[in-house]
Amino acid sequence: MKKIACMLISVAAVSLMAADGEGIYKSKCFSCHGDKASKSALNKSQIIAGWDVAKITASINGYKNGEGGPMKNVMKPIATALSDDDLKAVATTIASYK
Repeated sequence: MKKIACMLISVAAVSLMAADGEGIYKSKCFSCHGDKASKSALNKSQIIAGWDVAKITASINGYKNGEGGPMKNVMKPIATALSDDDLKAVATTIASYK
């Protein structure tokens, strides 16, 4: 019984520490990319809804490195502030928008 309780506590702790992709999207991405990533950010970017996780991750990592399209100056500070876990979570969330 103690093993089960310890296991449940561990699972709950990991869940609480997991990055919240939806929350990150709403706080950092929504204002430019819109509901469910359905609009072109400031009419200058591609619509990112439907991109797969690898493409989103590569794009955000590009912005971290100072690369990218016309929005790189806007995106660099946002991308740089994302931890690897945050990036994975928000990329997974965006990829789920179809």
